Amino acid sequence: MHQHMLDKYADLALRTGVNLQKDQKLVINSTVEGADFTRVIVKKAFELGAKDVHINWADDDITRLRYEYADTETLKEVPEWQQDMFKSFGEEGMAILSVRATDPDLLQGIDAKKIAAAQKSRSEAMAEFRNYTMNDRIQWSIVSIPITAWAQKIFPEADAETAKEKLWEEIFSIVRIDQEDPVKAWDEHNEMLENARQFLNRKQYKELVYQGPGTNLTVALPKGHIWKGGASRTEAGVPFNPNMPTEEVFTAPHKYGVDGIVSSTKPLNYGGSVIDNFTLTFKDGEVVDFSAEQGEETLEQLLDTDDGASHLGELALVPHESPISQSGLIFYNTLYDENASCHLAFGKAYPNNVEGGSDMSEKELDENGVNHSLVHVDFMMGSGEMDIDGVLEDGTEEAVMRNGSWSLDFNED
Repeated sequence: MHQHMLDKYADLALRTGVNLQKDQKLVINSTVEGADFTRVIVKKAFELGAKDVHINWADDDITRLRYEYADTETLKEVPEWQQDMFKSFGEEGMAILSVRATDPDLLQGIDAKKIAAAQKSRSEAMAEFRNYTMNDRIQWSIVSIPITAWAQKIFPEADAETAKEKLWEEIFSIVRIDQEDPVKAWDEHNEMLENARQFLNRKQYKELVYQGPGTNLTVALPKGHIWKGGASRTEAGVPFNPNMPTEEVFTAPHKYGVDGIVSSTKPLNYGGSVIDNFTLTFKDGEVVDFSAEQGEETLEQLLDTDDGASHLGELALVPHESPISQSGLIFYNTLYDENASCHLAFGKAYPNNVEGGSDMSEKELDENGVNHSLVHVDFMMGSGEMDIDGVLEDGTEEAVMRNGSWSLDFNED
């Protein structure tokens, strides 16, 4: 792996991802298998003027061992010092960069109830910190790097080193590191996404109607909904890119306005377990029936997390021409697969996807159709066969997507 490509990736993650400011502290969440790349980021961060860098290490093997040997009550424990630590990250206005890479099959064979109980407890414990990220009060971003288990899941015929090398090449292409000036390329990409979301914000569709294989779904949108995508801004006005890659524009669906059937089009990697070929039936916004060929018990535990987990918190539009989709690969990684396909999300909505939402109480958000939950889990349901219509306030319908491609002219006045 050429060092200059890793340097360019670290530079992009810091300058365009979290947009690290001079004298700002940085937190990096990383896997020990990615230690070499994390060190590159740390060096670059200090060169860019970081005041300090804090690392939270994770290790897949140790995570697996804890789930195998620790009892459920132990797994549910989240030490108060850990909660206070993350809360302090938000209070101090640190930038948060997650270097995400994990084995898609990490927790295969572990009791789904055990996993669900542990993840629910952690979500409860981190709820206050999550308000900083989901309301864009601080800069945060997620990037991915290859690890052996993930790479060989995507390229099962290749040996470990070859698989990792092939995955590095895909990541560099998809995140535009292979271009001469990745930062400039991302500026142009963000401008395109900005045009799309501003166009949709002017439209203010009353609802979207999805038609595709196994899908016949109507999703109402809250009044005053806001489309986002590409770069976000903190409350202080600092731009940053939460997800790298990103090809989506997204908003909040109305919590009580989802009806019909939707079928997944890509596997969902949830907490180290794969849920695949699943179908959901919605009535008045709630999942009233479901099935899955793989991971059905895990899906059931996810939907039972709390009252909001069986409602939707996000809908995102992604054209079939996205680089991730055109790669023809299934990544078994939501950061990548969600940017290959239109998708929805179970659980919590981003409050700032509705006008004034960041200042609303939980009750006010609910009254405005904005869902609340401990979880936020994206799942892919778009394809090259998906048609989407937008319904305007006066009942007029118009094509938004046909065969997975945009039907709208974003340069239209």
